[in-house]
Amino acid sequence: MKKIFLLLLFVSSINLFSQKTIETISSSVLKEDREISIGLPASYEKKSGKSYPLLVLLDGDYLFDPFQGALNYGAYWDDLPEVIIVGISQNKNNEREADCTVDEETNLPADKGAKFFDFISTELMPYIQKKYRIAPFKVIVGHDTTAGFLNFFLYKDQPIFNAYISLSPELPEGMEEQIPDRLMAINQPIFYYQSTADGDVKKMQTRIRDLDNAIKVLKKPTLNYKFDDFKGATHYSLVLHSIPNALYTIFATFQPISTSEFTEKIASLPSGYVDYLINKYDLLEKTLKIKMPIRINDFKAIEAAILKNKAYGEFSKLSDLAKKNYPKTMLSDFHLATMYEKMDDYRKAIKSYQNAFQKEEIGDLTKDMMLSKQEELMKK
Repeated sequence: MKKIFLLLLFVSSINLFSQKTIETISSSVLKEDREISIGLPASYEKKSGKSYPLLVLLDGDYLFDPFQGALNYGAYWDDLPEVIIVGISQNKNNEREADCTVDEETNLPADKGAKFFDFISTELMPYIQKKYRIAPFKVIVGHDTTAGFLNFFLYKDQPIFNAYISLSPELPEGMEEQIPDRLMAINQPIFYYQSTADGDVKKMQTRIRDLDNAIKVLKKPTLNYKFDDFKGATHYSLVLHSIPNALYTIFATFQPISTSEFTEKIASLPSGYVDYLINKYDLLEKTLKIKMPIRINDFKAIEAAILKNKAYGEFSKLSDLAKKNYPKTMLSDFHLATMYEKMDDYRKAIKSYQNAFQKEEIGDLTKDMMLSKQEELMKK
């Protein structure tokens, strides 16, 4: 009982880090008011120059809280980026079925379904982008009926969403053949996640697995696809299984260097440790449109790889990278000092430690440490 209480207390404390507000959009397309929930990151007010990826939730009435909880938890540990969440209310007046109306002949949005599609494209998105600091990377999410409907955004020549989270989709007729064709035709990078479970609705489950079989054979470097088929889950419980898997798949490039990544991908390299770090953050900016300083712990990981493989010359390039990311700190001079020390050039090492002493402390690097390093080398 004590462990459960502490877990609930921890999750509750995480929720305090973000804001949730309810707004109403008067839609001229739908000819009605539509309620949306907005979740802003904890840092939104403090970091006035920062933009954030956007997560749009269909069925926002019941998907908002579990997604916000998962994102807050991941952001707390720096595993997931802070994200602006927009949940569209669709259950208040039983709108979801009408919102997802599809023509039986064309299998395209019709009647209110066509209007709801236009509402998202021409009213909701411009409204959110004008009012909030939205980064270029955008995700859309749905469950069963709305999960099937969100795929229509793939039918545009230039889709407005970069990532699609389709939880047990109820697919309109012919969609399992059309989606693979669209994924192949789209030029921009696309993230696509879908899930089902052995306890899912059988008629939906069969078509979902057919779609998975059609997508997983596609050979396209710009398509990042993930499928989950959960054991022991139902049509509803699979949502809670899917959320972390989907988010950690889509935002995989955001995550800091892990122990397994260090062991399997970095430490085993014959050279190019700093290039690996540069490429990692270039990929993050290219795929997720997120530009951020390189984490201090990622610098430490590359430092450890250089020391492990005695590739001391790479400290010079690492120093340049540190100066670019943290120009006022001692990190750059510390890397130079370490290089000179390992190469037995104690005079230059002492000078670099002296330079570091005059800069701002960062991470576990302190002025006392720099002074101690100088004194130690002066005795040699």
